[in-house]
Amino acid sequence: MLLSEVSDLKRQTSSSTQNNAILATNLVKRVGEAEHTIEILRNLNLAVAQGESVAIVGSSGSGKSTLLGLLAGLDNPTSGSVTVEDAPFSALDEDARAAIRGKRMGFVFQSFQLLGTMTALENVTLPLQLANRTDAKTIAIATLEKVGLGERLQHYPKQLSGGEQQRVAIARAFAPQPAILFADEPTGNLDMQTGERIIELLFSLNHASKSTLILVTHDEKLAQRCGRVLVLSQGKLTGPT
Repeated sequence: MLLSEVSDLKRQTSSSTQNNAILATNLVKRVGEAEHTIEILRNLNLAVAQGESVAIVGSSGSGKSTLLGLLAGLDNPTSGSVTVEDAPFSALDEDARAAIRGKRMGFVFQSFQLLGTMTALENVTLPLQLANRTDAKTIAIATLEKVGLGERLQHYPKQLSGGEQQRVAIARAFAPQPAILFADEPTGNLDMQTGERIIELLFSLNHASKSTLILVTHDEKLAQRCGRVLVLSQGKLTGPT
């Protein structure tokens, strides 16, 4: 998509997205074909203000991770639109969405998604290098120290515990200081004690950076820490959207 086209689309949506970090309008996601089509999301609407924290809960298979992927531009909706700040996100091509993700977003995955051939320091440094930060290593070290891994910089993922790997993943997400942070079941693979430490870490970093936080979780304690809790059921959100 040409830059002029992106600018035109921004002007068309800016009036309705003012002060919103994320705006989803009539979002539909279907998978399969013909009689085997499954509708995961049905005309879903969601507005998340800048700096807000929102938890999305629901039963397994309700489409929470699908919704998060659409909001982050990791997948395309069947119909409807997603606007990120003033950018018509879902109307952009993958290269343009990737550029916005690299500059404005962070993502904490349930399965950590660390690169096994890279050390903790290299995993956290990578997104900063991709953003052409000349101080990438300095920022990565400082962020890993914040999450209590200053002595694990040169350790590979297989040398770290599950809680330590998740802390590396959180450090990687926060290091670029994203305007919007997505978290997909960030405590899902952790024991209760480690999960509670991760929750405290996630919110302490989020409050410090004043970023927008959107997460999906089965963890009631984690959900209640957010400013809003929405329930995804039968393809739609219930609660104050």
